[in-house]
Amino acid sequence: MRHRKTGRYFNRNSSHRIAMLYNMTNSLIYYEIIKTTLSKAKELRKIIEPIITIAKKNTITSKRLIRSKLNNKKNINKLFKVIVPQFYKTSGGYTRIIKCGFRNGDKAPMAYIELTIRKIIIKNKKIK
Repeated sequence: MRHRKTGRYFNRNSSHRIAMLYNMTNSLIYYEIIKTTLSKAKELRKIIEPIITIAKKNTITSKRLIRSKLNNKKNINKLFKVIVPQFYKTSGGYTRIIKCGFRNGDKAPMAYIELTIRKIIIKNKKIK
């Protein structure tokens, strides 16, 4: 029985699956929007939202904890200096999943996952 075993396996072993999700997390922080399959986007949301919540504390402990997961200095600096200040007033819902059709090869459902502050940042860049 699968009691208390949550999450999708993606036909990968655990180390490969965890590495894939943290790489996707780094890509999402860097690009602020990525295109992936719908099931991977739903799993990525479970990873990125707690990371942003931890980063909102902005303590040494939170920086070390996030460093152990992301392991990319540029993304960590962007997370703490650009992304998190936009989310101080919100208490959740940091990402948005937008379905975008099916992949040609195997007809897997595809989706965009983006940070909800992305449109605010784009508007601010155009104004400046």
